[in-house]
Amino acid sequence: MITGASSGLGALFARRLAARGSHLVLVARRADRLESLAAELTRQHGVTVTPITMDLAQPGAGAKLAAVVAERDLDVTSLINNAGFGTHALFHEADPRRIIDEITLNVTSLTEISRAFIGRLRAHGGGVLVNVASIAGYQPSPTLAVYAATKAYVLSFTEALWSESRGTGLRVMALSPGATATEFFDVAGQGADGGTSRMSADTVVDLAIKALDRRNPPPSLITGARNRIMMGASRLAGRRITLAALGAMMRQTERR
Repeated sequence: MITGASSGLGALFARRLAARGSHLVLVARRADRLESLAAELTRQHGVTVTPITMDLAQPGAGAKLAAVVAERDLDVTSLINNAGFGTHALFHEADPRRIIDEITLNVTSLTEISRAFIGRLRAHGGGVLVNVASIAGYQPSPTLAVYAATKAYVLSFTEALWSESRGTGLRVMALSPGATATEFFDVAGQGADGGTSRMSADTVVDLAIKALDRRNPPPSLITGARNRIMMGASRLAGRRITLAALGAMMRQTERR
């Protein structure tokens, strides 16, 4: 099952996994895109693809999704929690309703969905649980304050599940891309990347699948050497210097 599957990383995960012969449950709020992708994957790879149209930013969406899966008698053996969005704005200027939706989708629904399915994932063995975090989760991010905080939660939560799931056969991993060429910036705002270059979505998904194919995948994966170097440098620099540098970078982006 892949959430946020109608575009971006979610759709690419679906294409890669369908090509491997995996049957899929695709969840997103845009029915037209979801049904088009499901038809494409069934036609090209002969797999069963079940689309579920649902807005996971609504309260209680995790329980609702679990109920729909149960009603349809679907056997979910792996889960990729990809649904999420960011808001690029000064916190005091951001829309309060949007902030709540962001926290609900990125944190609450991801947690509810993980809890609803992890029992069967562990019982099955051999599957994966991937929660999509971000390199923003490794440091506070001015003008992306809420997004970075939600991804810090996802990172910490998922790494703890990695430890709890050792020996069960379930491979758990937090995926932390940097700026990636997806629709994320159409929603968050074009300046949200701080002016940094964007990695291709194909590369991010390929690196994630390569890591998951290992006998013992890491608890978290930062995609790309440049991103790993940046995160290592920020830890060495300390909080004050990192925040000053990030704040200056985002202000420069705003002036462009």
